[in-house]
Amino acid sequence: MLTEIEKPKPMRQIFGEHLVKLSKTNPEMVVLDADVSCSTQTCLFGKAFPDRFINCGIAEANMVSVAAGIAAAGLRPVISSFAYLLATRALDQIRSQIAYNSLPVIIAGGYAGLSDFADGGSHQSIEDLAIFSSMPNMTVICPGDANEVELALEMAMRHEGPVYIRLSRAETPRLASEQPFEIGKAITYKHGEDIALLSTGQMLPRVLEAAELLSKAEIKAEVLHLHTVKPIDEQAVLGVARKCKAVVTCEENSVKGGLGSIVASLLSQKQPTDMRMIGISDAFGQSGSYDDLLEHYGLSPSHITMVVKKMLSQELRRQTGLQARNVM
Repeated sequence: MLTEIEKPKPMRQIFGEHLVKLSKTNPEMVVLDADVSCSTQTCLFGKAFPDRFINCGIAEANMVSVAAGIAAAGLRPVISSFAYLLATRALDQIRSQIAYNSLPVIIAGGYAGLSDFADGGSHQSIEDLAIFSSMPNMTVICPGDANEVELALEMAMRHEGPVYIRLSRAETPRLASEQPFEIGKAITYKHGEDIALLSTGQMLPRVLEAAELLSKAEIKAEVLHLHTVKPIDEQAVLGVARKCKAVVTCEENSVKGGLGSIVASLLSQKQPTDMRMIGISDAFGQSGSYDDLLEHYGLSPSHITMVVKKMLSQELRRQTGLQARNVM
């Protein structure tokens, strides 16, 4: 069951507020933004600590270079901008100056996925998970609720290399979890043996809702949340693949190169499993309300439920056919 322990708040607000909180015990933290601090909410840090905040203007690549120099000098910079700009316009500098040198820079990609719903396909970042997951030395975290936003920041501050944290513009709840948050360790939210639903990021609440809908149809779903896309929790993924009849990955990102592709690569080598990928197909986003876009691109709980029922129905027919042939 989806158990909310706090009303949903915008993920960007949670991010901005926790930056301020962390800064009080992390004097080495420096925050840089590319002239969108009111949108990303790093403005909260800027107001509280103006001497540790740098607005680099509309110059994302330069911001990355400045952060690389700050990190090389021994401080802990956090760079913040829209996810699509970091994954495209500033990619050369992130790769060559931060990742290549394994510098401890936190890269906060805001407005990720379809959450920048009004600005359309030009601003909606649907490829950043694939881009940063393929980059050597880069750790990739995709928080699914308010707790994970805060914990991701805390863990990233202690991490030795660069970390990309994918953040949404949309509201996110604070969910109850019995497992600790650790980089590279998945969290099981629900146990089942019929289907394994693997979520990352903002898909977590929707996957939990889908699991509830499936339970009403007497389908027991295991919900495994992969807040860390890289390094992927191989042991947890292989475990649910062995336990369940099939695997479904759910992400607010392109299915090409994202979580689904990473899981498929792992399973094809170590545990061949029937699986489906729910995400954005080979297409850009478009303008519309956030809920309408999620529905249009097949990211709603009802669509997840439909995919699972169809998979299990096909598996049942296949097994029935095999049994019939064995009897003949």
